Amino acid sequence: NLKKTQKEYIIIQVKIVRKEVINMATREKNIWILILFILSGLVIGGLLGELTKDVSYLNWLSYGQSFGLSSPVVLNLNILEITFGLMVHINIASIIGVLIAIFVYRKI
Repeated sequence: NLKKTQKEYIIIQVKIVRKEVINMATREKNIWILILFILSGLVIGGLLGELTKDVSYLNWLSYGQSFGLSSPVVLNLNILEITFGLMVHINIASIIGVLIAIFVYRKI
């Protein structure tokens, strides 16, 4: 009877570990999908903000801020020259796009 109880305990432990491994893999996959959704929301929202800047009742979507390096930084190593530059443009539409992307992700 003791051996049967030990076997049942081992089977239960294996099932628990297996379930944790599956959950961990699913969580990692979901993080990448979330990142993809957020980036898509940023791009689509930014595009919509740029498209609506000339429309009188939707021009508020294009209000935003730009930040980053206005002129690129150049690293000259004589045999290699590397140029670093990054500029981020955020507007109201891109923020709304990110919020919609997170909402859609949570519904999936």
